[in-house]
Parts: sequence; structure tokens; C-alpha cells
Amino acid sequence: MTWIITFSAIIAMWLDYLFIQRIPMGESKRNKWIFSLMVINSLPTVISISTYLFSPDNIHVLSDISRWAMFLFVVLGLARQPFNIAYLVSNNKLIRSIGALCSLTAAAICLHGMAVTRTDYIINKVVITSDRLPESFDNYRIVQFSDLHIGTLTTPQKEIPQIVKLCNSLQPDIVAFTGDLVDTRYNELQPSIKSALKQLNAKDGIYAIMGNHDIGVYIRDSIRLTPKENTRRLIATEQELGWQVLDNQTEYIRRNADSISITGITFSQALQEKRHSSNLPQVNIEDLYINIPKECYNITLSHIPQLWDNILSHHPADLTLAGHVHAMQIAAKVGQWRLSPSMLLYKRWSGLYVEQGKYLYVNDGIGYTLYPMRIGARPEITLFELKCKK
Repeated sequence: MTWIITFSAIIAMWLDYLFIQRIPMGESKRNKWIFSLMVINSLPTVISISTYLFSPDNIHVLSDISRWAMFLFVVLGLARQPFNIAYLVSNNKLIRSIGALCSLTAAAICLHGMAVTRTDYIINKVVITSDRLPESFDNYRIVQFSDLHIGTLTTPQKEIPQIVKLCNSLQPDIVAFTGDLVDTRYNELQPSIKSALKQLNAKDGIYAIMGNHDIGVYIRDSIRLTPKENTRRLIATEQELGWQVLDNQTEYIRRNADSISITGITFSQALQEKRHSSNLPQVNIEDLYINIPKECYNITLSHIPQLWDNILSHHPADLTLAGHVHAMQIAAKVGQWRLSPSMLLYKRWSGLYVEQGKYLYVNDGIGYTLYPMRIGARPEITLFELKCKK
């Protein structure tokens, strides 16, 4: 991801330089403009990259500086490039005016994504029908939320209670959390946050798994806090909240004489380098399903959606719930199509997918990484209603 930011910054500065070169003014004065504009444009990016690359640890303050610097780069640096391009390719005033309008619109969209869409929660309702579902579980309600990234939330003391209230209002039978509760380390769960999360209610319990941000791989000072110890403490904290953490294990939910199974796959550190790739290294998950009766309806929680191919191969889970992608926090609906930069990296990146009569749902998550905004990809809570196929 760092190379994408660096490449974008270089292109933006190059376009700024070409733009200034076209402005008719004195040589010395022009050079001052070039220097000033390039510094203004590159400063947020330099701060962001330097904070990430050279800080001894990803502490909360430095992460905030990096994130807001990236936001400023997007608003100040990238958003004005349509005007630069229009100015460079044409002397026509109308075309240049259109370029300026596009730049102003891009900046306004970014500001709206930060100030409004970032906390504009949406509840998506999905009906899943199966002839494998026991009758006792007809109309069973599952609420999924994902990717809170608590350490990145601007006002977690305000946002977390609102999220919990929305989840509880859906009267779930179970709540499924599909990873990335924290952004870097377990102690992002301050007492007020834990108190709010403890209010989450579901008739048959709250089930959670570990995501890539949960297992401590972004902790740089791993001598003072090892990834293993961070994960242990985070799991213990979630258990204190009354959550059932599925650490590569399966639990059964019973209604009368019927039961369904729920399996949780912990994110493996071996997948870290390929977490944004469809070409995952070989992952052995067969043992997770070996004792589950084939006739038992299964719900699988997997943080990354790329594991679905493996899940279908080793045990065709009836419903797999995932997160991780966030739709890269940028999405747009064009007619019947929903578009996002995440399409370039992921085969399955948002919403419902059906293959071999089985279902995968990729939740867009609630928190954010890299920059504190969501454009089109609103923070999501999903309500599933399971229906018996008559």
C-alpha cells in the first residue's frame, strides 16, 4: 500500500510542476511558486509515509497523524488533479472550467465522506433460504458487523454505543463479529469502550474471530508486547465482554432436537503478505470441519473472503461471513453495477455471492484504515434471516 501512496504523490507533484510551468510569469517568481506548491502538495504525504516507516512503534497518536495526513493529501493533492490535467491539455476556458468544477466536486466528496458518510450507518437485510436448515431455525436472525478498528475511530465513545444500539434493535438470535476489533493492539479497548460493547445482546450469544489487525502484526515494539501476548490479551478481553471467540473451532447452537454449527477461522500470520491478494498460499483448514456432521447446517466466520474457495473445497459451509475489504472505503453505484477500487484486487469484495448453492457475504465493515473517510461505502451492519426452503 505504501508504494501506491508514493506513486500517487509523485504523479501529483509532476502534474503540479507541469501546471506551474504553463503559467506565464517571471522566471524567479515562477520558481518560487513551483517550490511552494510542491512542498504544500507533498508535505502531507511525506508526513504520512515517514510516520509509518520511521516511527519506533504504531502508537495511537502517530497513527492518527499518519491517517489525517493521508486525508489532507487526498483532498489537497489528488482532488485538484482534474483541473491540472484540463489546464495542461487545453487552452479552452470551458474545458478548464469543467476541470476546476471536477476538482471542487472531488474535494467536496472527500469532505462529505469524512464528515458524514464515515458514520452514516446502513443496515442491510439479507434472506438466506436453504433446504438444509432445520425447521427449528426457520426465521433465525443473525446480525453481522465487522472491522471496527477501534483505534482509528474519531469519537469511539460516541460511535460504539450507537453501533451496539443498532445491533440490539434488530433482536438477533446471534451476533457474528468477523474480525479487526482493534487496529493495532488490545488496549484500544478502554474501559468506556468495553462497557459499551458489553451491552451487546443476542439470544444465543455473540461469536467473534480474530482478523489481521487483531493478532498484533502491526506492533513494531514487539519486545514490550509480542503479537502472541497481544492476541492472548485481546481474546481474554473479548471473553470478559461475554463474547465466544472461535479460535479455529466449532460450536453448536441447539433448538429443541435440532442444531446448527458455527465455525470460526482465526486469521493466520502466514497470510499477512497476501491478505490483499486472491492468490493465497496453501491454507489447511480441513481439520476444522472434520468432526462436523455433513448433514449439519454450517455457518463459517472467516475474516478474509479469499478463503471461500478453500472452504467450499474442504467443507461446503452453507453460509460464510467475511469482512476485511471495506470496499476500500470507496464505492459508487452506476446503474445496476457497484464499482470500487477493490475490484482490482479481490474476486469477491462486497455483498452476497452464491456458488454451488452456498452463500458468501462480505460485510463492508464499520471502521476505517489509511484515511478517515468513506465515499459511497457506508459503514454496514447486516441482518440475515435464515429461511427453511419448503
